[in-house]
Amino acid sequence: MKHISILGSTGSIGTQTLEVVRWNQDIMVQALAAANNIDLLEKQIREFSPKIACVWDEKKAKELAVRIKDLPVPVVSGMDGLISCATEKNTETVVTAIVGMIGIQPTIEAIKAGKDIAIANKETLVTAGHIIMPLIKEYGVKLLPVDSEHSAIFQALNGEESNSISRIILTASGGPFRGKKRNELENIQVEDALKHPNWSMGRKITIDSSTMVNKGLEVMEAKWLFHVDLDKIQVVIQPQSLIHSAVEFEDGGIIAQMGTPDMKLPIQYALYYPSRRKLPGTRVDFFQIGKLSFEEPDFETFKGLALAYQVARDGGSLPTVYNAANELAVAKFLNREIKYLDIADLIETAVQNHKIIQNPSVSEILNIEAETYDFIRQLTAKR
Repeated sequence: MKHISILGSTGSIGTQTLEVVRWNQDIMVQALAAANNIDLLEKQIREFSPKIACVWDEKKAKELAVRIKDLPVPVVSGMDGLISCATEKNTETVVTAIVGMIGIQPTIEAIKAGKDIAIANKETLVTAGHIIMPLIKEYGVKLLPVDSEHSAIFQALNGEESNSISRIILTASGGPFRGKKRNELENIQVEDALKHPNWSMGRKITIDSSTMVNKGLEVMEAKWLFHVDLDKIQVVIQPQSLIHSAVEFEDGGIIAQMGTPDMKLPIQYALYYPSRRKLPGTRVDFFQIGKLSFEEPDFETFKGLALAYQVARDGGSLPTVYNAANELAVAKFLNREIKYLDIADLIETAVQNHKIIQNPSVSEILNIEAETYDFIRQLTAKR
């Protein structure tokens, strides 16, 4: 029996993790944490009987506690609550599926408590990779990627020596606007950007995929996860989303991981690594596909991706600015407060106006996040 905690249980990754739990029947859910969706969280608590539950919003947490007073499940809130879920004593693996930099501190405390991390919270490595990776080594725990692309690379490297990597091929679908030029994106609406051609994901990550900022964040994440130079990470557009990523080795051989676009595969692989389990779902039919195609990314139209490489090279606190500016810009776009192309423009302006701090602490990272939010609010207030 495996014992897990899920931070972000009501989101896309969290709910799909619970689907994997239902299918396998040999995983015990020790803790569940959510932002504020207490209707769904209550249903999850009643089905999976965790030892503890957390709601980020304190008022909502008190409301949930009243709703489930018939159950022996304490409800906690805020950062202390998240950390309690991440460090629950019987938990072996923590699935970090929450969105944003609030994932950093619970991840650090889980590592220190000896928990393996199934990481789907990319902000943790993007902004604090210099803190997380040494801790993983110090405490001897596993860091298991859940993102489909990083899981694919992880699978391709299984049994291979990391120093034989010649190139990481990080694939992208191209999103709903593949092939479009910048002038064609001027009047894009929220509904247009949320129509991803292949994947079913949360609203924020779907917008990130459309701008290719998500791929930029994945480039930064891959640098930390696989200890490679940025020059060895190549983004390739693979519109069918069947090759989830690949690794080219020094001898010229390439190992790619393929499959249908289903997040439950990397989730299950992370939970049972190094074993593979049967997973229901559709299978790849090569005769139906007919062909696989590949394209170079358009760095001019999707300048958020080009900017990500620059930010990753300069490093320090700059990735925090990039990530925070994107978070608030996307939220404003989803609220119809700014235009689609403003997202990348705001990120660029925030990055250009930041003075880099090398090796920032967690408190500095969180302060920079707040400062970046204020900067974006001031910029958009003038429009």
